[in-house]
Amino acid sequence: MSDRPADASPAKVWSGRFSEPVADLVKRYTASVFFDRRMAAQDIRGSLAHARMLARQGIISAEDLAAIERGLAEIAAEIERGEFVWNLDDEDVHLNIEKRLTALIGDAGKRLHTGRSRNDQVATDIRLWLRDTIDMLDTRLVALMRALLDVAEAHAATPLPGFTHLQVAQPVTFGHHLMAYVEMFARDRARFADCRRRANQLPLGAAALAGTTFPIDRESVARELGFDGVCANSLDAVSDRDFAIEFTAAAALTMVHVSRFSEELILWMSPRVGFIDLADRFCTGSSIMPQKKNPDVPELARGKSGRVFGHLMGLLTLMKAQPLAYNKDNQEDKEPLFDTADTLLDTLTIFADLVTGIRVKPEAMAAALRQGFATATDLADYLVKKGLPFRDAHEAVARAVRAAEARGCDLADLPLAELRTFSPLIGEDVFDVLTVAGSLAARNHPGGTAPEQVRAAILRMRDTL
Repeated sequence: MSDRPADASPAKVWSGRFSEPVADLVKRYTASVFFDRRMAAQDIRGSLAHARMLARQGIISAEDLAAIERGLAEIAAEIERGEFVWNLDDEDVHLNIEKRLTALIGDAGKRLHTGRSRNDQVATDIRLWLRDTIDMLDTRLVALMRALLDVAEAHAATPLPGFTHLQVAQPVTFGHHLMAYVEMFARDRARFADCRRRANQLPLGAAALAGTTFPIDRESVARELGFDGVCANSLDAVSDRDFAIEFTAAAALTMVHVSRFSEELILWMSPRVGFIDLADRFCTGSSIMPQKKNPDVPELARGKSGRVFGHLMGLLTLMKAQPLAYNKDNQEDKEPLFDTADTLLDTLTIFADLVTGIRVKPEAMAAALRQGFATATDLADYLVKKGLPFRDAHEAVARAVRAAEARGCDLADLPLAELRTFSPLIGEDVFDVLTVAGSLAARNHPGGTAPEQVRAAILRMRDTL
């Protein structure tokens, strides 16, 4: 006869060892069902593959398998319809589904957990969920990259000041500038793909930590679930969360790129710069200043990067002192992981649309180019090609810039006679290199900002997508 008090909550699957029920506060403190239930589909997939393997191996009967398949299908339908009752007493998504399955099909439901533990079960579910999430992220990254490519192609020849130290440096094109972000997001895609490859190993079969005494076939389960192989060590299989940390690190880098782009959008949209405008649907006004149009989406994305960075540090801290094998600490991996994925998925979706609503103001970009002596390096290169050592050319052009600055004009506006006072090597052909168009066209090599090269880079990237 059980020594559980008659008025206690329904017995937990592990309660036989204990003489008193879990306190209500402890239930809430230790339960994960209200955030890990998002893995219900993955839990059912994993359970189906496990049950089919048990039946193939003769560990459960064909009748039990049929009942399990029927019961899990009904549970999946209940969850999809929003009719499934999630119970705090059952702690997590796994026990909620198992308890409902047993209520539906009886003892066959109790046999499902043969040869596995919640330790390898949850590790499998997280990897399945993460794999699905990475696949969704890849489609969002591709959509953002395509949007950037469309704008870059439309402005492959639109001159823009290139900056270093936020000072006008050299002419580039707006298309070339956007292609820098396309390259960043391409690296992000590669990182997520690499993370997916390492995460795509099956933990199921490791059981609690040492494997199982039942004659299981892990490889067949891996094949059914689309894993590339099985985790080679049972201790590592249940305790490893490298894949979660790696995913969050890749997400943090993606958010770095989003945040850098956001900062530029904010600067470009400022009336003091005025290079672009954003569509109204991505901006808000002020409660007191009627003239305001604030770039709230880029600002908030810039802020949300810190949220993702924090999750990365949280996961690193979570794992840094855990002995082998599984520890309850690992329950804390899911909320930061889920929130990282949600934040990144939403951000990428919004930014793919935001990019399509960018209105470029070429006249403001051209005006800025006229203010910053952007072709000074071109003049130095011109002198070097005439035979002057680069350091001497650098000095000569620096003096020319001071003269133009004193006059309040650009280098191209200085008379030829005055330009020749800085170097007798300067001839009438100098004005070809002092124009923005000439500067852009001269950088006609792979990776350069010449419009021809920008269009070639866009074509190459479209091919990879």
